[in-house]
Amino acid sequence: MENQHLNSNSSQIEYEYRRKRNAEEMRHQVISFAISIFLTLVAFGAVYAGFDKWFVIPVILLLAAVQVIFQLYYFMHMNQKGHEAPQLFIYGGVIIGFATIVCFLTIVWW
Repeated sequence: MENQHLNSNSSQIEYEYRRKRNAEEMRHQVISFAISIFLTLVAFGAVYAGFDKWFVIPVILLLAAVQVIFQLYYFMHMNQKGHEAPQLFIYGGVIIGFATIVCFLTIVWW
């Protein structure tokens, strides 16, 4: 009888913990989504304002990089434990892609 009471209390505590964790995760996703929308509006605003293309292009690329980070870490849950292997492959692909671009740019320029 006493064991059932302990299991019931334990499941209630686990339920409250999961509920709190899910609420916190949802809050992070909503904040990340709002920031992504804001960054998109900033990019559109920079183009609409008629700034010089040498200013607009780097700003848009920087905002795109920030949005990719938000996408990976919050929407694809890369900030949670257990995602080390996908992180390894994604970062490895980014490094290889960057090295390839630098290689080709070097070959073309020189």
